Amino acid sequence: MLCFFVTDMHGKPERYRKLFAAVLAETPSGVFLGGDLLPNGHVQGHEAFLEQVLVAGFDSLRRRMGGSYPEVFLILGNDDGRADEEAVRKGEARGLWKCAHGCRHTLGGRPVYGYAFVPPSPFLLKDWERYDVSRYVDPGCLSPEDGIRSVPVPPEITRYSTIARDLDALCNGEEALDRAIFLFHSPPHDTPLDRAALDGKTFDHVPLDVHVGSIAIRRFLESRGPCVSLHGHIHESARLTGAWKTQIGRTWAMNAAHDGPELSLVRFDPDRPEEASRELI
Repeated sequence: MLCFFVTDMHGKPERYRKLFAAVLAETPSGVFLGGDLLPNGHVQGHEAFLEQVLVAGFDSLRRRMGGSYPEVFLILGNDDGRADEEAVRKGEARGLWKCAHGCRHTLGGRPVYGYAFVPPSPFLLKDWERYDVSRYVDPGCLSPEDGIRSVPVPPEITRYSTIARDLDALCNGEEALDRAIFLFHSPPHDTPLDRAALDGKTFDHVPLDVHVGSIAIRRFLESRGPCVSLHGHIHESARLTGAWKTQIGRTWAMNAAHDGPELSLVRFDPDRPEEASRELI
């Protein structure tokens, strides 16, 4: 089963055109988009971009591919304002893709889960940020209770929710996840996939941790062992570490984010995730 994974497209039409061309040429069974899909610089108002680029592109593919059109799964990321979620849902209503955040879908009999939240960051937009395993915030970062939001959230949700609790609730009742595919925006903590360019930097004389991924996601992968875990968010990690995939227990985790102008396209077969490949197009 051929699957494609891309992430952190940041509203670049050329990247989407390359993705659409690859889908048409290779007819994958599944396509996964891992967040930060919309243009930078605004927290809302991307309905025109969604309609003219994502909806138009996937609708054209569906008309041209017919019964070979893939299952498409997507989540938003921390640079995507939650106010645009309603416009994204319109594409789902038209059958072009499935919004995966907080949901369970299937692909070829395999469970597919999505989760968009990332741990606290230095950035102002907090729509898709959440405390990780506790209310601790790394030096230099803003808590989810600060910053700005494009959609209001009750203070008790912002203050007491964590990624760890969310993941427990997401998979509540699911005993075995060894065949599951997880679509995250944040990478797992202390891996080659979450290495940020923070070498030698300090905040109030405190050295910054160069690993900025989620501890909760790392623990979840170690304990539940899904087959494949897909990640983005940290663009420079592959360049800094030389690795875009790693094995965590039974799980093959992959980060398709890229800090160059090319489209980073990951191809994988969930039956043989160790053979996954990454191409810069």
